[in-house]
Amino acid sequence: MIMKLNKISMFAAGLCCMGLTMGCADELEIAQHGVLNYETYYQTDDDAQAATAAIYLEMRGLAYNYLIAKNSLTDDFWAAGGSRNDNASFEQLNEFTFGSDQDLLQGMFESYYKLVYKANVVLGHVSGDSETIKRCLAEARVFRAFAYFELTTMWGNPPIVDHELTPSEYACPNGSTEELWKLIESDLNEAIKSGALVSKTGLNDKATWQVTKEFAQALLGKAYLWQGKNSEAAAQLDAVISSGKYALYDGEYENVIQFCAKNNCESLFETIRVDDSNNTFDNWDFCGAMVRWRLDVMETTAEFDAIFGTSQNYGFLAPTKSLYDDFVNVEGVDGYRLNQTMKTYEQMKEIGMSLKPGNTVINEGYFMWKWRVGIDACPGAGYGFCYTNNFRWMRLAEVYLMAAEAHLATGNSSKCDEYMNIIRTRAKAPTKTGYTLADIQTEKRLELCGESVRFQDMLRWGIAYDRMKDQGKNNPQLQSNGEVKYVVYNNDATKFGFKQGKHEHLPYPQTEIDLNSAINQNPGW
Repeated sequence: MIMKLNKISMFAAGLCCMGLTMGCADELEIAQHGVLNYETYYQTDDDAQAATAAIYLEMRGLAYNYLIAKNSLTDDFWAAGGSRNDNASFEQLNEFTFGSDQDLLQGMFESYYKLVYKANVVLGHVSGDSETIKRCLAEARVFRAFAYFELTTMWGNPPIVDHELTPSEYACPNGSTEELWKLIESDLNEAIKSGALVSKTGLNDKATWQVTKEFAQALLGKAYLWQGKNSEAAAQLDAVISSGKYALYDGEYENVIQFCAKNNCESLFETIRVDDSNNTFDNWDFCGAMVRWRLDVMETTAEFDAIFGTSQNYGFLAPTKSLYDDFVNVEGVDGYRLNQTMKTYEQMKEIGMSLKPGNTVINEGYFMWKWRVGIDACPGAGYGFCYTNNFRWMRLAEVYLMAAEAHLATGNSSKCDEYMNIIRTRAKAPTKTGYTLADIQTEKRLELCGESVRFQDMLRWGIAYDRMKDQGKNNPQLQSNGEVKYVVYNNDATKFGFKQGKHEHLPYPQTEIDLNSAINQNPGW
């Protein structure tokens, strides 16, 4: 993908050259419509904003793979769906049976490099001293750092592309992990220190949608935490918390990432979807449909349909009993946050949804409520694949939990306790003092389940093998009477589950290696 993107760039540049040489006399030369000239474009505020808008759109387009792939790679969810082989790609990720040809991983890898490429276009061509141009340059650095954080934490040593490549640079080798972290830190520090990033005006500011200084600080704190630079991480994360720009959402917890709470005071960054029933295809998005409940095998009531519609949905990523049990261990079976995050089958029946007699679905008896999609979020009469909710990339709750971990690691247990108890108070869960790393790990699993952070956390904490070594051994089948049966699909333990020495890093897509022979594949692949 690195090579392909730059070939596109070179092709566009070639067209520009053709446009500049067409005609046989100066007075007959006419600018070619639809072709950009890098010598004159990107020099105005409008041009800079248009180029930066392309990065935001790329980020928005990443949401599907980001949500589906990264949550499939955890112990929080079954791949699920209606039946076995309903979606082989999801099952491969969830059971760790994938190879270097895995399509969702390839799509995610390519999307990160598209972000890098578009950020490099802005950083390489936009120039000027206006406040708008300075802001666009700072935003591009934050996006590039975000992409490289993701690439580094999941692939380990991806190629470093910090500028538009020339043809002689297309064979770009793996970068060193140290150089990658240096680039991430440099981009974020420069963006923060530039003074050009916006900040929200206050807790009630729902109009500021751009990347903010505080989001950049939170990313930098996250990068420091990953590297074990705990004091530095604590400083950055504390700065976000003490800024006064954000607070935990004070509505019902079930709505924290819902359509009705878009741009709420807890969101550090959201990508925007406009609520416009006349432009439904701009909101064409499979995310909501994939993780909505499998209604084709369900009986529903009129009251249920009036809220959730009757669109065909697929029921992927069903919560595990392991996740449910962790909630119960912290909050009890009647826990407020538990019951506003997921519902049991019996609770769903009370709401108006049950399996049709004789039907089954891959499910362990639990349904995500936090991800529910009402028809109010779907323009065009509840169009099944149109979804106008914004995607949340980070919440203040994650900042609190990262800060608690950083402070615990530096010996500041009182600050760790303070931050943990802020989270638990909102969750209406028991508070205490003397939290351990294991407590933080569990709390983060509960608070942020389904928000695409756990896979990397498990890698960082070194718990992925212990928690996921048996994934793929069997699958649950929920019966209409509420009974769960487990079906064994594979008795060969060598062919499923997280493997040490292999799955700590994802494989580089084979298509990338075919295009760029300088990339060395990760161990075990």
